[in-house]
Amino acid sequence: MSIWCVANQKGGVGKTTTAVALASLVAAEGKRVLAIDLDPHASLSHWLGGAEGPEPRGVADLFADAAPPVSALLRDSGAAGLQVLPAQPALATVERHGVGKQGMGLVLSRALAEVAPHYDLVVLDCPPTLGVLMVSALAAADLLVAPTQTEPLALHGLAGLLRTAQMIERSRGRALPVRIVPTMYDKRTRAAQDTLATLRERYAASVWEEEIPVDTRLREASRDAQAPALAHALSRGVVAYARLLAWLRGAPLPEEKAA
Repeated sequence: MSIWCVANQKGGVGKTTTAVALASLVAAEGKRVLAIDLDPHASLSHWLGGAEGPEPRGVADLFADAAPPVSALLRDSGAAGLQVLPAQPALATVERHGVGKQGMGLVLSRALAEVAPHYDLVVLDCPPTLGVLMVSALAAADLLVAPTQTEPLALHGLAGLLRTAQMIERSRGRALPVRIVPTMYDKRTRAAQDTLATLRERYAASVWEEEIPVDTRLREASRDAQAPALAHALSRGVVAYARLLAWLRGAPLPEEKAA
């Protein structure tokens, strides 16, 4: 089982779109995938077939003193092979009361050890703020996927995330590879072009050599609560995510080659 953490310390950069697209593409291959929604706004949960109201059970239950088994919290997404561990508004309470509480950073690692034999891939969709939930996700991850909107302010959120990732690496004593994904790219704008150039100059081989374009079909899939890989398989956004998936699977960073 591989665990991919999709994160950035800025909202609106395409984290949930990236998490849903990658999870649905892998599930469409016949693999077993679990998508975990760690954001109290529950966008991923609603996108993948969630009810309009709050989920009765979900990720927040894992942080309780007497946590139930993960299997008791899962629901189907409507896409074959793809299950969801949904978010709840109570996750905001976890953030407020979990700071400083011993063992909170390892909650997801321990919970995922329970379900490891049952999935090929776990995708963690993080909130856009540094806190207990993001730290727990990074501590559990094998790979950090960092969607970064191609606009100047997104660079600050990325820089903060990379500092956090380095802290987690030191704490857990093993590497956390990072893949930076330029998202919501509009080649017609100078801001997008300049931000993309800065990303590639500053982070070099960590940055995907392509970009995820602005694509209204992805918004339509979200509105219709459909997995993008099924609803709009030939749209330019989904095709770009398919190429990204291939890169994530097969593009080691230079320092990893030498290891």
